[in-house]
Amino acid sequence: MAKDKKLFSEFTAPSRQEWIDKIIVDLKGADFDKKMVWRTNEGFNVQPFYRREDLEGNKATDSLPGEFPFIRGNKRDNNVWYVRQNIEVCEDDGNTDATSAVKAANSKALDILMKGVDSLGFHFAGKLVSRETVETLLKDIEPTCVELNFTTCQGKCAELAKILVAYFKDHGYDLKKCEGSINFDPIRKILKAGKDTSEKIAQAPALIEALKELPAYRCVNINSVALVNAGAYIYQELGYALAWGNEYLQQMTDAGIAADEAASRIKFNMGIGGNYFMEIAKFRAARMLWAQIVKQYNPECDSSCMMHICATTTTYNQTMFDSYVNLLRSQTETMSAALANVESIVVTPFDKPYETPNDFSERLARNQQLLLKEEAHFNKIVDVAGGSYYVEHLTQAIAEQAWKLFLDVEANGGFLAQTLAGTVQDTINETNKTRHANAAKRKEFILGTNQFPNFTEKSEGKRPAARCCHCCSDEASTISHLEGSRMASEFEELRLATEAAKKQPVAFMLTIGNLAMRQARAQFSCNFLAAAGYKVIDNLGFATVEEGVEAAMKANADIVVLCSSDDEYAEYAIPAFKALGGRAIYIVAGAPACMEDLKAAGIENFIHVRSNQLETLRQFNKMLNI
Repeated sequence: MAKDKKLFSEFTAPSRQEWIDKIIVDLKGADFDKKMVWRTNEGFNVQPFYRREDLEGNKATDSLPGEFPFIRGNKRDNNVWYVRQNIEVCEDDGNTDATSAVKAANSKALDILMKGVDSLGFHFAGKLVSRETVETLLKDIEPTCVELNFTTCQGKCAELAKILVAYFKDHGYDLKKCEGSINFDPIRKILKAGKDTSEKIAQAPALIEALKELPAYRCVNINSVALVNAGAYIYQELGYALAWGNEYLQQMTDAGIAADEAASRIKFNMGIGGNYFMEIAKFRAARMLWAQIVKQYNPECDSSCMMHICATTTTYNQTMFDSYVNLLRSQTETMSAALANVESIVVTPFDKPYETPNDFSERLARNQQLLLKEEAHFNKIVDVAGGSYYVEHLTQAIAEQAWKLFLDVEANGGFLAQTLAGTVQDTINETNKTRHANAAKRKEFILGTNQFPNFTEKSEGKRPAARCCHCCSDEASTISHLEGSRMASEFEELRLATEAAKKQPVAFMLTIGNLAMRQARAQFSCNFLAAAGYKVIDNLGFATVEEGVEAAMKANADIVVLCSSDDEYAEYAIPAFKALGGRAIYIVAGAPACMEDLKAAGIENFIHVRSNQLETLRQFNKMLNI
């Protein structure tokens, strides 16, 4: 074949409309938009397919990796990222003194550095900030080979910076090769604790001055991961993160810090949600938009416009029951961040919702990243998603929605003003309520919790872990704060209440009539009711409703669910109800056309796809005196 001859050139390429017409035929006339177009929480439509023309006018696709606006990543020749693990340096309920806690943290750090980690995050209280702590904490750790990140009380950050510089100098380390960060972010405390710490922002210049000999250390952080863990939608995290970063950038330049210096000290600690492709697009859009923001400050070098991101898998969608599913969630989240070319990743251990992560869960979390590096070679290819019509479209669409939010924040006084007014917190809290309501109605699935729960699982003493933060003040909250609770928390509370009952409720499926419909409705009902921790008993089918009721009573059923077809409910529902005679809660699976007639006969309980699962189960528990 001649080199200049294209494959399939003899065929005429179908137009978009021709594809849509073909899909409508396959849909047998159903509405294309209703069946095939997805309306995202970010406010834009996702089509079922994309073509080359969807990228027309998208200038961002013309750039290469490592080039402004960095949509395709900051690196040109690889996608190596830091495998980070955070370590809590804490005194354990008064049984461990400060020195022992710091030594234990150092021992743990040395151990995990031999197991694939090359980035450490130390979290400790402000009272531990001292030269002695740093000496003990970093003993036998090579700062030029390991990225070191520190989180402590905001008022101690500058002091910590001076100690680190002195420590590195005294030990003869090449300061230009030391990489890491100090997590200085006063706005985060306003968001999470509702305490006005805005005056501490003025300490940023002193902190940057203290780190002037450590050019690879970033110290002004944007912790938008807190928004993700509070339930924020993707565009909300991105829009607010940009405004958050711009707030710090503006305040630093107003204080006389050069734009290049100010931008080079900023680090974004972002969350990773469970929407695989959209999270890839989010990080790509984030770099593009941040580069445009920094460009407006007229930096001398385009490299100052790079956004540096540490991405952390979310706790918001993690569950206490069926907790190993958390591994599946965090794995796809980690893949999103890796393919989006972030600088470092923290994988949240699967058991964090109910206990302090143990050695086993932390090992799995490390290996989740190492598999992507060593087995899947995700670290070899830069911007693997580049050129994908779908991902490029998502990148542009998310960027547009996030930019609208950013502009709205700026038009209303900026991020600090909006945070002090509680507007940001109230918006995220409202989103959290919406997502909890969607989970209650199963509009948002939580695998293993409100969808396909493990029927036989028990908590075995597990309880939701208390949330904590490193605070150096006990003053009362005066501002709205983020109230995010994990999306599964209400279902877990319900299931724990059921476990605490004297008797585990038994839900019996009275299956009768049409084989396909009774099986489908029995499966639906078992999943629906098992989410509350009930014991569910499915059946192959009964010849008569009387036979089914008798079997239910022999099984000591507390709930009897009639499972059949809509047409047959007119025949079976009332006789079954009468045969049961109030000896158990009676439920009809579905919403048949004859529902009003059944209600008139005294039947009150129906479960179907439009039911509020959480509220329905709470009502059943109340009826069962739980």
